[in-house]
Amino acid sequence: MSDLHIRCAGLTDIDPVLRFWREAAEGTSISDDHDGVARLISRDPGALLLAEREGLLAGTVIAGFDGWRCSVYRLAVHPDCRRRGIATALMAAAEQRFVSLGGRRVDAMVLEANERAHHTWTAGGYHREDRWRRWVKPLTD
Repeated sequence: MSDLHIRCAGLTDIDPVLRFWREAAEGTSISDDHDGVARLISRDPGALLLAEREGLLAGTVIAGFDGWRCSVYRLAVHPDCRRRGIATALMAAAEQRFVSLGGRRVDAMVLEANERAHHTWTAGGYHREDRWRRWVKPLTD
């Protein structure tokens, strides 16, 4: 994977990332818009990690830390680049970020119906937490 470069996203990456997610990510989020990603990058410039190969976006992960919890969102790899270690490299970078910030445990948001993702997370040493369920309330229409 020496040709893979992982870096933090900047504001100029927002539109390419949004296009990438439409092609490579499962599901959508209420925050999948320019303003939502800009707020993320402005608030925590190290949270959105991009994996690039030969100058092309190959994968993403959001590695957010609020001082209490390490949370992972939007782990996505381009369909043409899957099964080449990109998700593993992104998660290693995310975990390294969390350790450097003092994090103790990583929580990952994974769609229930995304069986392929379940295998990826299990292979990375993660396990499903069945005691908890996610409860949500949109703050906007």
